[in-house]
Amino acid sequence: MIRFYLNNELVNLGEARADLTVLNYLRENKSLVGTKEGCASGDCGACTVVVAELNSAQDELYYRSLNSCVTFMAALHGKQLITVEHLSTSARDHLDNKLGQLHPVQQALVDEHASQCGFCTPGFVMSMFGLYQNTTAVTRSEVLTALSGNLCRCTGYRPIIEATMAVCNQARSDQFIRGRAETLANLIALNADATQSSGNLLMPRTRVQLADAISENPGANLVAGSTDLALEFTQQLKPLDTLISLSHIPALRRIETSETELTLGAASPLNDIQPILLEHFPELFEVIDRFASMPIRNQATLGGNIANASPIGDMPPVCLALNASVNLDNGTQTRRVPLNEFFVDYRKTVLQPREWVDSVVLPINKSKDAFLRAYKISKRMEDDISAVCAVFSLQLKDGKVSSLSSGFGGVAATPMSCRLLEQNLLGKTWSSKDCVSVGQQALTAVFEPIDDVRASAQYRSDVLANLWHRFWLETNSASQAIQTRVISHA
Repeated sequence: MIRFYLNNELVNLGEARADLTVLNYLRENKSLVGTKEGCASGDCGACTVVVAELNSAQDELYYRSLNSCVTFMAALHGKQLITVEHLSTSARDHLDNKLGQLHPVQQALVDEHASQCGFCTPGFVMSMFGLYQNTTAVTRSEVLTALSGNLCRCTGYRPIIEATMAVCNQARSDQFIRGRAETLANLIALNADATQSSGNLLMPRTRVQLADAISENPGANLVAGSTDLALEFTQQLKPLDTLISLSHIPALRRIETSETELTLGAASPLNDIQPILLEHFPELFEVIDRFASMPIRNQATLGGNIANASPIGDMPPVCLALNASVNLDNGTQTRRVPLNEFFVDYRKTVLQPREWVDSVVLPINKSKDAFLRAYKISKRMEDDISAVCAVFSLQLKDGKVSSLSSGFGGVAATPMSCRLLEQNLLGKTWSSKDCVSVGQQALTAVFEPIDDVRASAQYRSDVLANLWHRFWLETNSASQAIQTRVISHA
């Protein structure tokens, strides 16, 4: 049974379809039609809702915006679901005893004339609401991140951004803030429930329970964030009869650090691991910030992005360049596999039938002569799939290449490293411009991209060569000195 709060109403959902999305539940089961269906793929934001959930210490609430069109109901277990209908207050909720009082984020959109046709407005409202609940003051950059993934075709974004800036930088008070202690207590009680299944939806809480669920349901899909798997249902209309949710196993969301390694649970949403990733690898900011949108990153998991073996995922190239490994588990034993041995063919990996990805392990390099760069080339700045993703990690010793690792997406049937790149450059003086041509020749020899709707094969080849040249320019000491002088005299 899935148990959650729909605003302040406790819902006990029994025999629902395993592939019932939150969007369909709201519109068809509860007649809450303020949440819209636009793209049914998590790209437009019209379906955005917010869930309140316990933090890891279970002493605070975190408000997470989600695309309800690609979210299965399993994601709601133990949480509070809030939709656009729940924001305005009635007489019994509002201190001033006014009927139909708009929520401050809704009123801000009115004041800034930020809504026209209104179809996208509920999604913007909910993204604004999530930011309003989680922060006390915001910058323009934080507003743009929070609103990412919400598309507007009428008003334009300026008044929406200004409305968000205005409401999130003023004193805050609403029924959710006033009732936060009660909601916290309700969710703590709800999460004490040991429920493990709801019809054909299995929700194990331990490694052993997960192994048993897989053994008893060999044809079931494993699901964590569902942002990729849900497309089989919403886009291909393929029913997903039995699902095993990984979202309720604490061990799969762990974050562990040591002097030499960073271990990230496979079911950790990308936004949850972003702070620790950027603490150790600040150069990854742009590629993570451009990974889909805030609602997708709130749900999409690191393990899912790797295990689905998509050739255009953004995190596999990053992890390949960082010489990551994956810990695989079957309930009785674990094994560690270098990520560059994990992908074997298009959408195929070395995972055995009853195995799952437990965690991803990233080595930590604190050397001052280590350089990391990640590049994502796509038609849109955000919420878009890479035409080419290239990540390079370089270690120098006395000005010469002592190690070089790489990861690429969008240029082969699987995410790939380029070992020839390292072999041909090992021991070379990095400041020598020969490194540019040698590297470009290696990339041309290894990769034979294809033409598709995102880019031509020739474009991808040219981009690979140009990104390598850019990496050399950005990390070469002589080039950096030139850039510094130019900036200082600007």
